[in-house]
Amino acid sequence: VHFLYCDLASMKSIRQFVQRFRAKNCPLHVLVNNAGVMLVPERKTEDGFEEHFGLNYLGHFLLTNLLLDMLKQSGTHSHNARIITVSSATHYVGKLHLNDLQSRCSYSPHGAYAQSKLALVLFTYRLQHLLTTNGSHVTANVVDPGVVNTELYKHVFWVVKVVKWMTAWLFFKTPEEGASTTIYAAVSPEMEGAGGCYLYNEERTKSADIAYDEELQRRLWTESCKMVGISDEANRLP
Repeated sequence: VHFLYCDLASMKSIRQFVQRFRAKNCPLHVLVNNAGVMLVPERKTEDGFEEHFGLNYLGHFLLTNLLLDMLKQSGTHSHNARIITVSSATHYVGKLHLNDLQSRCSYSPHGAYAQSKLALVLFTYRLQHLLTTNGSHVTANVVDPGVVNTELYKHVFWVVKVVKWMTAWLFFKTPEEGASTTIYAAVSPEMEGAGGCYLYNEERTKSADIAYDEELQRRLWTESCKMVGISDEANRLP
């Protein structure tokens, strides 16, 4: 196991990471997008993005796009390279505000978090469409890990923390259990060649209806490219 530092809240750090990874000149068969914050108070990343949207979504959007050519080179007809992005059931209540993606007009920790998780689902579906159109041997899927007992809940109200402490053993998954669907998406033979899926408990299930809106997927992709400073991949992937 080799460790390379990457701060998903920093566009500069992401680009530096990609340069260091490229220098290793090794194949890239699996990319798991799993970093995240939840219900943080209103604050911005060093690039000026609202933290939920900047770290949870834009960081992964940029990282994936910068590594996409390596993934395409590594995938083959019989063994596709795989992109797995971790979202959340919270996306079901999320609303995407294309005119205010940074939540400047009215900030809500819950709303900002849900929007970032919905954006990840929209991104995955659009990415899979572009990869399929281009005939790439790469698949993109999105995972809902469930309610997992981790430090992700450190910003919730103290009452919720107490309830979590008392009931986690009964209602929450362990980190190992929470990772199972991500691992399934990454290595299971059953997922070979399958893309554009929303997975929960190692099964394909239906995401929020709005996530299947192809026009919304396209508009979010185009706007995201502008925000992170890359050319629109849709121009390179027909």
